Amino acid sequence: MTETGTPATTAGAPTELADLTPQETYDLDRRHVFHSWSAQASLDPMVITKASGSTIWDQDGHALLDFTSQLVFTNLGHQHPRVVAAVQEQAAHLCTVAPQHANAARSEAARLVARHTPGDLDKVFFTNGGADANEHAVRMARLHTGRHKVLSTYRSYHGGTNLAINLTGDPRRWPNDHAATGTVHFFGPFLYRSSFHATSEAEECERALAHLAELIAFEGPQTIAAIIVEPVPGTAGIMVPPDGYLSGVRELCDRHGIVMIADEVMCGFGRTGRWFAVEHDGPTGVVPDLLTFAKGVNSGYVPLGGVAISPAVAATFDDRPYPGGLTYSGHPLACAAAVATVHAMEDDRVVEHAAALGAEVFAPGLEGLRDRHEWVGDVRGVGAFWAVELVADRGTREPLAPYGGTSPEMAAVVAGCKRRGMLPFVNFNRVHLVPPLTTSAAEVRRGIEILDEALAEAAGA
Repeated sequence: MTETGTPATTAGAPTELADLTPQETYDLDRRHVFHSWSAQASLDPMVITKASGSTIWDQDGHALLDFTSQLVFTNLGHQHPRVVAAVQEQAAHLCTVAPQHANAARSEAARLVARHTPGDLDKVFFTNGGADANEHAVRMARLHTGRHKVLSTYRSYHGGTNLAINLTGDPRRWPNDHAATGTVHFFGPFLYRSSFHATSEAEECERALAHLAELIAFEGPQTIAAIIVEPVPGTAGIMVPPDGYLSGVRELCDRHGIVMIADEVMCGFGRTGRWFAVEHDGPTGVVPDLLTFAKGVNSGYVPLGGVAISPAVAATFDDRPYPGGLTYSGHPLACAAAVATVHAMEDDRVVEHAAALGAEVFAPGLEGLRDRHEWVGDVRGVGAFWAVELVADRGTREPLAPYGGTSPEMAAVVAGCKRRGMLPFVNFNRVHLVPPLTTSAAEVRRGIEILDEALAEAAGA
């Protein structure tokens, strides 16, 4: 410490973040940062030096169209001036407050979320992100029903905390799964790789619901607290369910007194061209008992998630304390960002723009890729939420990379995209195209062109 009580700095060391060079940033990262989902010794992270709109810049000054929205959360793009200003204004007024106190940012954020959630989901419990939102939703369901089991699909992702990772249906669950969390998995609808030998969307829907009904019967409906589903599974492959499937899950839950949880962490807040993906099913959509959200609620500018709660579940805790909470529940900076995000989405018709991108740009553009490239086995999506499934053989549908892994061919496609100026979201044998909802039609067309060129190059090699 110095005589004035301020921290001393090491001679020659940068004192401001802006003074760090990309190389210094990289070196400090490799020396001190422990990364998620990674073998640490083999990491070579890209340094992002700045971002604006749908574009990021790497350590070499190269601009890349961000078709990942990072982890599918920058729904309003990078550095949106309205959200940045809201965080700055809130920081100048009230940076933080304990969650037992009311504050204007949290109250208004809750009102705006409730304005767009389906049906009567008018109570909001704020969390720090999606995983803890799902944790608390399950806790509420268990306490509400007095039951313990929770059903979730294979090919799903619900978060990295202990319960959420056990709810998850992809390989990241395996090292953490000791069959001790009360979770049971089932197959959701996915016609391209049907588990039910279906030949149409209608057959897939009917057989997937019959499978779920049988599983409920065999597990004992009186033991099941909740069924949690991603209305459109995201990381697992963006499999848009057939019309009527979510309604069928809702009916099974109603029949057996099971709480229906819709995990809208990735697919909510406009990503699918509706405020929430449950709105796509049938003429009026489906209203779950609990709806979890995060990511797009404030474009990830400050960590925030939450649970929207039905009156029936909320009433369970009218006179009975809810045994859960978080130090930063409804953090003012995060909630101010949410307020600005929702207002910007409303004023700029961002949800409608995402729907138009899906129908008018993504759908025809990606169908063209399937026509031109033998490696493209399937394209699917809605709004600004699309997946291109790559296969080694269209007839057998053999994936271009194994389940849970990668391959030289996939690496070549990714490298070709990045070299041409587009950052794709990749998982196993799929390329996901999930840019900010504010991305222009021209930028989407350019991203699809880049993938087109990268596929041709990789297949030729």
